Order: sequence, then C-alpha cells, then structure tokens
Amino acid sequence: MKRFIGISLAIFLASASIFAQTRIPADTIFDNYYKATGGKALWQNIKTYSLKRSYTSATTTPYTSSVAVSMADNSVYKSKTIMNRAFVYTMKGADAWVKVPLGNKVDVKDLSQAEKDAMKYEMYENLVPFIDYQNRGFIATTVGTETINGVATNQVELQGKGVKYNLYFDAKTGLLTRQKETLAGVETVTDFSGYTKSAFGLLYPAKLVEINNVDKKPLSVTSSISINDAVSPELFKR
Repeated sequence: MKRFIGISLAIFLASASIFAQTRIPADTIFDNYYKATGGKALWQNIKTYSLKRSYTSATTTPYTSSVAVSMADNSVYKSKTIMNRAFVYTMKGADAWVKVPLGNKVDVKDLSQAEKDAMKYEMYENLVPFIDYQNRGFIATTVGTETINGVATNQVELQGKGVKYNLYFDAKTGLLTRQKETLAGVETVTDFSGYTKSAFGLLYPAKLVEINNVDKKPLSVTSSISINDAVSPELFKR
C-alpha cells in the first residue's frame, strides 16, 4: 500500500512538474499580444488617446460614449450621451467628479472612491489592462488553456487590489479574444473581434460584446480610437 501511494505521489509530482515547465509565462503571452498588434515600442509611446464607442442592445436605448485620456497627467474624460443628454465623468489626478444635466443646468458631484478607482482601471482597460501592470501593483499568473468560441486560448489571471481580470489570448494569433473583469462584485465579460489598424499603427478591437452578471443583457459595441492626437486641457476642467 505504501509503495502504491509512493508511486502515485511520484506520478502526480512529475505531472505537475511537466505542466509547470510547459506553461507559457504570462509576460510571454503579453509580449506576443504586443507583437501581434504592432510592437511594444508603439505601446510604450502612447501618451494620449481618444475613444469613441456606440452601444446597442435589444432591450435598451442606444447610447454613445467619448473618452479622452492623458496618461502622463492621470486624467480621464468620459462623456456618455443618452437621448441627447450628456453625463460627463472626469478624473484629474486625485480628484474626480461627474456633471449631471438637470434641465438647463448642470449638477456637479464628487465621485466616490470606488468610482475613482473604476475610472483609474478604465484608463488602462480601454487599451489593455496589463499595461505596466507590475508598477501598478498587479500580479499576473498563467492559468492554462481554454477553448473560447471554438478557439484555443491561453488564459492569464491579472489580480489587483479590488479588481481581477481573466484574459484569454488566441493561442495562434496572440490577440486578446475575451476579458472577464470582476470589480465590486460585478463580473463583466467582453468578447473582442474585428481587429483594425489605427492611424498610429496599432491594431485594436473595433467590435465588442459585453455582458455582466447584473443586467445579463448583451451589449454590442462598435469602437474607434485615435492615439497621440492632441487632447484639449479644457476637457479636464471642473
């Protein structure tokens, strides 16, 4: 019996060792993504970006959003327009606020710490959440392989303070195909497709489908991005 247990343990340890040796390091998976989308040098040269998105769903009113980000200034501007009413969220450094339209007036309110944190995550997440992840206090771990929509993927878990991402990269192309974000108890799954080359030279996903465990209603998103174009400082004024 003891001999059987010893043999079983040896087989288990050998299997674990083989898995550890064959598992692709998270940084290698990230580097493959950078290469597939245009090269790490371009990614490291992103100073600002502007993002426009349109959202449609079978059960909700369509809406649009415009995002402008200055990475160096830690500044984010986000305007969400629903039925011609614009709700504007802004973060500049440690301060963050929202402008809510009330008839002909605008009410300005400070954002909670949780809302500020969400904007900080979104600043990177709009590009990819693993940018400079170590200096931002995240830990990346390769989970293994998984088939997503018939495509073999490499899964990486990216764990930060209060937020977790499970990222699924196409094993052949290196592109990110799915992101699962867990933040404040809400799990949001986003599928990426339609990778398009921007004027800056980087590929980005022009089509997204989002669904979370609260609304449980898929949102179809079309997206376009411009990188390192001038971003007006006026956008970040209270």
